[in-house]
Amino acid sequence: MEIKTILADVMHELEDVFENLDEGQLRELESRVKKADKIFVAGAGRSLMMIRGFAMRLMHMGFTAYVVGETVTPAIGPGDLLLIASGSGETGTLTVMAEKCKKTGAELALITTNPSSAIGNLADCVTEVPAASTKCRDNKRKSIQPGANTFEQSVLLIGDAMVIDMISDGEPEKTNRVLMKRHANLE
Repeated sequence: MEIKTILADVMHELEDVFENLDEGQLRELESRVKKADKIFVAGAGRSLMMIRGFAMRLMHMGFTAYVVGETVTPAIGPGDLLLIASGSGETGTLTVMAEKCKKTGAELALITTNPSSAIGNLADCVTEVPAASTKCRDNKRKSIQPGANTFEQSVLLIGDAMVIDMISDGEPEKTNRVLMKRHANLE
């Protein structure tokens, strides 16, 4: 099979996922991100890698955003938001984080393929990604990709789309100038 054919198949899978996302869920998540004092993100494996990109872009936009587990991440509390990306919504370490989050009085949001999961049941806000994943494959969702690739790609692109929506009122060149002032410059 040609790599370009694979890319086209992946693109079609993502198109199907995005067509079936709930706009109301996306808007609720965006609203909670905007109003949070601090935004904390968490995930495991590739989901963590994708949600890290969202935290980075939020920081570039002037939000106070942290990745859970980093040495400079402060305590979470009321007024803050923990956003977890977990395809299964059942990952043990993330479930413990979600429980601790709720005990502090912070809000909990989840991006998942499994809204009725342990974390989903704790969450104040759930964004369901209708994608095939290793732990949550059903007969309706098929994928040519291994593991939870479609979910993980969706997490990255949902974060990017939210950022674009949040800056859409501004001028792109001005937004990029502001972003670049906060972009890493020690590399």
